[in-house]
Amino acid sequence: MPQQMALNIYRGDCYHWTFTFWTDPDATAPYDLTGATAKAEIRAKPGSAVLATLTCTVVEPNTVEVELLTEDSAKLSAGKAVWDLQITYPDGCVKTLVAGGVTVTADVTDSTLVTA
Repeated sequence: MPQQMALNIYRGDCYHWTFTFWTDPDATAPYDLTGATAKAEIRAKPGSAVLATLTCTVVEPNTVEVELLTEDSAKLSAGKAVWDLQITYPDGCVKTLVAGGVTVTADVTDSTLVTA
């Protein structure tokens, strides 16, 4: 099962997360990401439309840098969503290493005018 991590996002802000993976609880044996690629998406629920694509960079041997750009964060609606981080190995094998809920809080500055 993927490691669980919730993302708390303030709409319109940029974010950068670093995930370092280990094969042992003492964090002495790096998880092998040699030749792998990574991708991550935020969706309202599994199978629904993509709300945001996170930029992912694998840093060998065992780290993935994940970024949510300001312009992508600004497109999110306040509320709840889900996300995950998938690794694809050169042989085509896919592993989901991290997943969780997403909470988006509406911004104030530069927010869109809402009329009632």
